[in-house]
Amino acid sequence: MSASAAVAFLTEPVPPRGEATQVWPGIRRIVAANPGPMTYHGTNTYLIDQPEGVVVVDPGPDDAAHVHDILRASGRTVRAILLSHTHVDHLGAVAALRSATGAPVAAWHAPSRADFVPDQALSDGDLVAGCRVLHTPGHAADHVCFAYEAGDGAAVLFSADHVMSWSSSIVSPPDGDMAAYFASLRRLLGRDDALYLPGHGPPLPAPRGLVEELLAHRIAREAAVLAALDGLTEAEVPAITGLVYAAAPASVRPMAERNVLAHLLKLLAEDVVTRTGAAWRRA
Repeated sequence: MSASAAVAFLTEPVPPRGEATQVWPGIRRIVAANPGPMTYHGTNTYLIDQPEGVVVVDPGPDDAAHVHDILRASGRTVRAILLSHTHVDHLGAVAALRSATGAPVAAWHAPSRADFVPDQALSDGDLVAGCRVLHTPGHAADHVCFAYEAGDGAAVLFSADHVMSWSSSIVSPPDGDMAAYFASLRRLLGRDDALYLPGHGPPLPAPRGLVEELLAHRIAREAAVLAALDGLTEAEVPAITGLVYAAAPASVRPMAERNVLAHLLKLLAEDVVTRTGAAWRRA
């Protein structure tokens, strides 16, 4: 979702297109040319340079030019392709990159898209291409982060769309689940990573503070949803969203409604609210 004044998000200039820039020793980033209100400057594709070859994390959108840029920047054998989740801005280039390199694609063992089957089905805690798999559902049911030991004792987390440096994430039911998102944020608070490399936006150093802010932000949103219901007695999602996201531009209102619905479904499961058709009220 759009940035909030309550959260210390980062910004960056439009990155150079088609170029792989170093973001950590042995890790480079290429930003796809798919900018937008939900993708910032574009999807980040990461290249991990290893002795056995290059590991590609999140190939990005279905864009032949971006695939060409990945292949040119790799310069040698691509040994593995890691996919954080099956949203199209991350999955789109998978087929073309797999075809061009023959590299196996590793992703969560229960992908949210029925038309995608990974070559290597991942489970929580697996080690793949030097990365530890962390299942972090919430933004998507099949979302994983990859924790990479950087060699000096510091861990770099490819946080994908679970925690981004420039904005909070969309949680859109049914694939998105707000209770799971809360739990996944709390899971990351149990870690001590040196850097997050998100799916969109710049690298995030010392990430713990932002994770704490994101969790507090979601808790505050939930309180705002309940306050809106108190004021309206009974209401449908658009009316609740109009109060909770009163300052948000119209362009993000549809996604704001998905976030509000996700909060309401979480509260429904907790017996805090009730639902009759499209109308919601306090329990």
